[in-house]
Amino acid sequence: MAITGTGCSVIGMAGSTADKMADRYTFKDHNREKQIFLSRLLIGGIVVLVLFALLITRLVYLQVFEHEYYSNKSDGYRIHIQPVPPNRGLIYDRNGVLLAENKPSYTLTLTRENAGDMDASLQLLGSIIQFTDEDEEKFRTRLKRRSVPFSSVPVRFNLSEEEIASIAVNQFRLPGISVEAQLVRNYPQGDLFAHAVGYLASISEEELKQVDQVNYKGTHQIGKMGIEKYYEDILHGTVGYETVEKNARGQIMQVLDRTDPIPGQDIVLNLDINLQKAAVEALGDFRGGVVVLDPTDGGVMAMVSKPAFDPNLFVEGISKTDYAKLNDRTETPLFNRALAKYSPGSTVKPFLGLAALETGTRTREYTIRDPGHFRLDGDSHIYHDWTWWVSKNGHDLVNLEKAIYQSCDIYFYDLATDMDIDTMHDFMFRFGFGRNTSVDIPQASNGVLPSRQWKRNALGLPWYPGETLNSSIGQGYTEASPLQLATATMLIANKGKWYQPALLRKVGTDSEVIQRTSYLPDIQLKNPDDWNLVANAMRDVVHKKNGGYRNNGTAWPYIENMGPMPYEMAGKSGTAQVVGMAADFDNDAEVPEKYRDHALFISFAPANDPKIVVAVFVEHGEGGSSVAGPVARKIIDTWLVEEGQLKPQFQPVPDGSSSLITSLSP
Repeated sequence: MAITGTGCSVIGMAGSTADKMADRYTFKDHNREKQIFLSRLLIGGIVVLVLFALLITRLVYLQVFEHEYYSNKSDGYRIHIQPVPPNRGLIYDRNGVLLAENKPSYTLTLTRENAGDMDASLQLLGSIIQFTDEDEEKFRTRLKRRSVPFSSVPVRFNLSEEEIASIAVNQFRLPGISVEAQLVRNYPQGDLFAHAVGYLASISEEELKQVDQVNYKGTHQIGKMGIEKYYEDILHGTVGYETVEKNARGQIMQVLDRTDPIPGQDIVLNLDINLQKAAVEALGDFRGGVVVLDPTDGGVMAMVSKPAFDPNLFVEGISKTDYAKLNDRTETPLFNRALAKYSPGSTVKPFLGLAALETGTRTREYTIRDPGHFRLDGDSHIYHDWTWWVSKNGHDLVNLEKAIYQSCDIYFYDLATDMDIDTMHDFMFRFGFGRNTSVDIPQASNGVLPSRQWKRNALGLPWYPGETLNSSIGQGYTEASPLQLATATMLIANKGKWYQPALLRKVGTDSEVIQRTSYLPDIQLKNPDDWNLVANAMRDVVHKKNGGYRNNGTAWPYIENMGPMPYEMAGKSGTAQVVGMAADFDNDAEVPEKYRDHALFISFAPANDPKIVVAVFVEHGEGGSSVAGPVARKIIDTWLVEEGQLKPQFQPVPDGSSSLITSLSP
């Protein structure tokens, strides 16, 4: 029993040891591990294949299906389409003299997308060249108006050679800034044609909304006034485009494609440089306006406003200092006196004379005795004749012709009592008063041609008889511009034939002169010979002499006495009061300039075959015959004599004066 028990104990101990050894040593199951490895490899391979398939799918999608989109987007960073502004058309006078040209100039520009720290670049620029705060302000304004990305914006115009060299040396410090050669507008005649031709300046935000923005890409300036503004569409042209390749710094590497711009068309004006110069010189130191018309077609041969301004100041951006000078309250050089409205004074008398005959209000034989003053029935106010201030006397016996060549106010006061203001309005309206009848001068004033209805609409007041008297001598509410006076005078010269005033002569230097048809009907009088009566009266204004103080033409002492006249000239003076004068005013007293009368004169010549019409306005010139009349003659001399339009021949006549026979040059 003991042995058996001991044996069992030994066997039990041996089993326990084996279990411990089994726990201590673990044998690998290669089959299982192989299965695990293969399963993991399979899963990993599947994941890789799926990812690779996704990558291939994405690449195929990008390279095949989205190729065009991403190709264009890529090119967008490398290839740029930039506008090429057209060359602006040139402007010539009728003789082929350049009035507006395009001048090569170097312009400093900046491309915002390539400039990096733009503020730092602009600050650095100020230490390299002259670059003021005003220049920076103008640049930032242009930058705001830019509509095309990666397009350059002018920073400063007209760089000097020294400035170009300084920028070239510092180019590496000025990213996005470059010097470009551009054509800029230039007016070689300076201020001579400033008001007529106008000028270019930067496009405003309001103007940018009104123009074709596609056609004006790359264009920074636009016509602001005069011909430059009115014929903007003709002068501007059509924009072109360049497809260029740029590097990462924005520099153009090559031009890939180009569509050339279509340049603006050249235009030729009716203006004549010699007449324009003659008008400026004839005005001398006076402020005033002159309009010269060709009665054969209505062409504006001269349009002068003095003082004037240099339009070149505006092209590159006028400084505040220069602009302040142009706003001088006395000189007002920006103000166009040739197109502004003034009281026309006695220059209206020939037209009212025609109205009197046409309406039957007066006959040729009707005569009054002029004592030098006039009074309406039931009115204590005394209306004086202009001679009252000189001699306290009138013109004695006066008919219509004498009333014109002696400028008798009393005759027209008497006429006004029988011709109401509405009749005067309706007749003078046919001559272009009270409206702008020009073809291409929209800024011209309409003037004021009063009537009962006009006063009710404008002032809300009734019309009074005394106001009709004032209107009969071109005072009161009546106002007209020198352009309107020249137009109306042309109608007398042409015996009612209408031509609307026009500055444009032709488009293109080799084209034919534009033949225009007026939309305004010619003026037909019941008695066509009335044209001759009034024209002869206007001739006597200049040429009638040896008739004594009360019979000479008002302008004869001042115009014909300037020297021999190889032609006959018809005219009418006007002196428009700026302020009223008391009846006891001392005519010899010194009057401050701002209170002196305006002087006017209308004329045409030769009287028997008109080839030129002139209207002159002299601001505070005092005497229509003495001051404005000689200005008109100097201009007419330039056209008919110095320009060789006439071949004069003289023959004696019984009264001892010289009569004139003229013929046109071939």
